[in-house]
This record gives sequence, C-alpha cells and structure tokens, in this order.
Amino acid sequence: MSRYDSLIIGEVARDTNVDYDGTTVKAIGGAVYYSGYAAANIGHKIAVLPKADPEVDLKEAFAKAPNATVYPLVSEKSFVTKNVYHTADRERRTSTVDSVITPYRTDEVPQIDAAIWHLAGLVGGDIPNEMIPFAAQHAMVAIDVQCMLRWVENGGMVYHDWAEKKEMLPYVRFLKTDAAEAEILTGLTDRAEAAKVLYGWGAKEVLITHNTEVLVYDGKEIYTCPIKARNLSGRTGRGDTTFAGYINERLTADIPTALRTATALVSLKMETPGPFQGTRADVEAYMKEFF
Repeated sequence: MSRYDSLIIGEVARDTNVDYDGTTVKAIGGAVYYSGYAAANIGHKIAVLPKADPEVDLKEAFAKAPNATVYPLVSEKSFVTKNVYHTADRERRTSTVDSVITPYRTDEVPQIDAAIWHLAGLVGGDIPNEMIPFAAQHAMVAIDVQCMLRWVENGGMVYHDWAEKKEMLPYVRFLKTDAAEAEILTGLTDRAEAAKVLYGWGAKEVLITHNTEVLVYDGKEIYTCPIKARNLSGRTGRGDTTFAGYINERLTADIPTALRTATALVSLKMETPGPFQGTRADVEAYMKEFF
C-alpha cells in the first residue's frame, strides 16, 4: 500500500480576487492549495509539492489541512495574479498575471510513494510535458489540463490548444477539464462527446466540470451528478476541489460513488470562500440532505 493516496504538484499562487460588486480580497490560492485541502480534509493522506517565492510560508499555507504533508520548493518568483469577476455566478472573469514560477523539474521531485501523482499547475510551462511520462513511471497520473492550455501573454491569460495532447494523453489515468477547456481540446461543445474524444486519445477516465454538473466518462458509460450549492460565495477552487475529491475517492470506490462524494464535497465547499476546511462527516451529512 502506498504511503500517500496522492502527491499533488503545483505552485501556490498569490491571488487578488475582485468580485463583480467590487469587493477585493487578497489570498493564497492555486490548484495545489484547493486540491490539497479538499482531499486531506475528507480523510485522505496527501503529500503536496508546492512552489512559491521565499516569502511565502508554504507549510503554514497548509496548516489547516492536517492530513497534508508539505514538501516545499522555492522559486525566485511566485505566481501572482489578479482575477476580476464580471458576474454574480463568477463564470466570467478577466485574469492578469504579474509573475510566474520557475518551472518544475523532474529532478526536484523527492522520492515520495503515492498511488496518484496529481499534476496541478496553473499555466503552460510551469509543469513541462516531460513531467507526465516521468510521473507515469511512479504512479497513476492525474492532470488538470488548465496547466497545458492557459498561457501568460503580455500580462494576460490566453488559451491555446495543447499541441502534444495525443502524445501525452495515453500516460494519463485521470484527466480533468472544464467545459470551455474541453471545447478547446476537441472543438466540441457537447461535453459527453468531448469526453469520448479525449478518452479515444488515450485518457483512461475523463472528468469534465460545468456550473450545473460534473461528468465522468470511462470508455463505457457517461456518468453525471448535479451540483447543488445553495450559494456561490466559494466559487474559486471549484474544479480543483472536485477533481482532488474524485480521484482520491476512486482509490477505494466505484465511479458513481466517487462522483457523488466529490460533487457533494464541491457543492458544500462552494458555499464558503476559501479551501474546504470541513470534515468528511460534514460532506456525508450534506449528501444525506441534498443528494
């Protein structure tokens, strides 16, 4: 049995979030942050390999996720971004980037025994393509495709298709996209059809998030589960929370069970700003009430 359920690799971001009503909040963020809290606080043993500038106390950043063990890496600069949300549902935003991290290298990943390596970068270049086959030598690979599609250009965030997708996806056990990213990758707006294409290119299990539901395809069947959040004050980190919850649950549960748990987890998390700091009992109670 592996020492950890998953190792999450990705930078911690310094975020400034401006809501549609002008409310401004400065906070730590990033996929590794939201993913690490979500998986650890529902009971999974998690290792995180975050990277940031020397002024960021990375161990302190995960202090309220006691099941997460931190292996900090130092970068000359942090990923520093500003997100301006244009609508109350937080589905439309403009992001600007002031700086990015020094890219991850395969030789700086410590010897960590984990069942899953979860690649959770934020923009293209921070987790190079070569990290994917390297990760596949050690564990099942899970990747949030945003780190292959989002690129920093002239201080802004733009999306480009992943040129090496057909070469790299066969290494991937769990692939996560949102609806817009799935369309960029496949050209398809139908999420179920996009998932089938991504599976056909090699990903073994495809998870696509949407503001109404979470969809999973395993090459045999399309599974969906509705999001039931009562408010969206904690919208930031939705996809990270869903994916981390799902892949870690899949180590011991079938797809429908893992999907329901992950969707309940993210529905509950979305009702409170910040990473998930509840417990598994909170998620189970939420499932009983709403699912």
